[in-house]
Amino acid sequence: MAHEITVKVRFSETDALGHVSNISYFIYLEEARIEFFKELGLEMAIDKWSVIMISANCTFLKQAYFDQKLKVASFVTKIGNSSFMIGHRITDAASGELIAEGSAGAVYFDFKAQKSERLPEGIRAKLEQHMEEV
Repeated sequence: MAHEITVKVRFSETDALGHVSNISYFIYLEEARIEFFKELGLEMAIDKWSVIMISANCTFLKQAYFDQKLKVASFVTKIGNSSFMIGHRITDAASGELIAEGSAGAVYFDFKAQKSERLPEGIRAKLEQHMEEV
């Protein structure tokens, strides 16, 4: 089951060509990931942060524009011992048309020790609830 948020494209997120700037998609994906992490029960306080990003990509399929409402779906595609992969789909909120697809790699991380840690069983179980075949 995918976790979903809706974002409304602000004028400042567009470029001189009139469509959403490529960097803005990464901001939408980050916003979606943070809300997804909250739902998973991951700590969001900076001094207790437990996840570090190791990769991020986005493929742009259609253009998006100012004032358009976009739905960003986040789901899990792979779970390892200390890491997991998140898939993202950005669609037009009204029509469902696919605008972009992305993915991100994350590692459960101990910032004090500066090393990865095994995913806690409770987090692993919640991740498994959001698994989706790609």
